[in-house]
Amino acid sequence: MIVRIMGEGQWTLADEQANVLNSLDAGLESAVEAGDEEAFRTALGDLLANVRRLGSPLPDDSLAPSDAVLPAADSALDDVRALLADSDEGLIPG
Repeated sequence: MIVRIMGEGQWTLADEQANVLNSLDAGLESAVEAGDEEAFRTALGDLLANVRRLGSPLPDDSLAPSDAVLPAADSALDDVRALLADSDEGLIPG
């Protein structure tokens, strides 16, 4: 699976990592739905940190299509709410 973090780049992750990321994604969705800014910041930070920790960065000149696109760490809650509204699966597919 290839995950892009907006403004940072892409990481490749083993498909088995999808369960970990989906769990974190669910926590992010819950925080967004509740409008809880503090929980949102924590959940987004945890999701992005785990992508960076579990994945391997792709070279900057790589043009591989992304399976998931995550917002930047400084994204606003309302912007992430809009991203989630466009998806039936959250930010991480599967």
